[in-house]
Amino acid sequence: MITDRQRSLHPNDAEISNWSGSISFRPSYVEAPRSEEAMCAIVRQAARRGLKVRPMGRRHSSSLIIATDDVAVSMENMCGLINHDTEERWALVGAGTDLDDMGRALNEVGLAVHNLGDINVQTAVGAISTCTHGSGRRLTNLATMLIGGRMVTADGEVQEIGRDILHAARGSMGTLGLFTALKLRLLPRYRLRRREWCTTMDECFGQVEELSRGSRNLDMYWYPRSDRAKLRMLDPPGEGPERIRGAKLVMAREGWSNEVLSRKRTLRFDEMEYAMPIEAGPECFLEVRKRVMEHHRRTVGWRVLYRYVASDDAYLSTAHGRDTVTISLHQNNTLPYDAYFNDMEEIFLRYGGRPHWGKKHSLSAEELEPLYPKWAEFRRIRRKLDPEGVFLTDYMSRLLEGR
Repeated sequence: MITDRQRSLHPNDAEISNWSGSISFRPSYVEAPRSEEAMCAIVRQAARRGLKVRPMGRRHSSSLIIATDDVAVSMENMCGLINHDTEERWALVGAGTDLDDMGRALNEVGLAVHNLGDINVQTAVGAISTCTHGSGRRLTNLATMLIGGRMVTADGEVQEIGRDILHAARGSMGTLGLFTALKLRLLPRYRLRRREWCTTMDECFGQVEELSRGSRNLDMYWYPRSDRAKLRMLDPPGEGPERIRGAKLVMAREGWSNEVLSRKRTLRFDEMEYAMPIEAGPECFLEVRKRVMEHHRRTVGWRVLYRYVASDDAYLSTAHGRDTVTISLHQNNTLPYDAYFNDMEEIFLRYGGRPHWGKKHSLSAEELEPLYPKWAEFRRIRRKLDPEGVFLTDYMSRLLEGR
């Protein structure tokens, strides 16, 4: 057993950046505990010294939720498949397990997650804490997999993630405690056929709604410079359309779901994403397209992504209580993004958009609270678990408490 006296915080003098390089911070201490006992000691010492504690995952976030001047904690040493039940379809994994490794480990025991995003380098805890999602009209975000597990709370004790806090824990951004192990609801492993179709916006957008109803996974990439589009569709082998009007099939691949849902990306980028009610998606996208073509086309270096996410009941999920369309803006990390993102944000907000927690936005608690019916309940649970704000940096306080 590691006691408080045996465990000291590790001083740090190096700058830490997120994956794109747009966010840099220099925490006073950086920790990578190997056990829950060590995690408890870290939190106790930080709380006693009045320091803030933030998990930083793989630093894939484009927002400041990962940044702290005090104690940054990596879960990289708390990873792997801990336990599972293939018949009951659940697994317990270390919080720091990255999605790619987790997918392979689950596949080996006959299990799989229901969906993945376009990139799978994030940790399981990072994806669940920010409601990361893929695309699919009937598929919820990854946070909805969470059905239990363990976390270290602000008093430095280990607590089970029980049903009483589960809806708050999904998408909690590390503000209830530091998750150490995650119990996930899963599916039997399954195969998918991934196909990508190139077309023009004029040919494609009128078909997207109909295609999304007939495909397990569908998303659309729009490329402003060329005004062309790519449709990405994943379906069980033998299902889904064989032809799309006005589109050319450019890629087809079949494999286990964890092999084909995500792809490796070498380009680094910054991103803004907003989620709006599904019925508002088409009109919002067309307004975004018009604004980009008229004002930003010359400086926009990469794609706009249009996806679907099914409704859920997680308190801070961007799909809470409503089927959702998400629109993501991407900009190469070597190009300026402020003017572009700020201009588009105004459009998203007019359509009732909610910002992705791990991506760039300008909102604070006063603007966010009306967007989330369970905001007050989340805040009540958070304050009960962390009354002194051990897990609230200045940015997280502005985001959730308005101060």
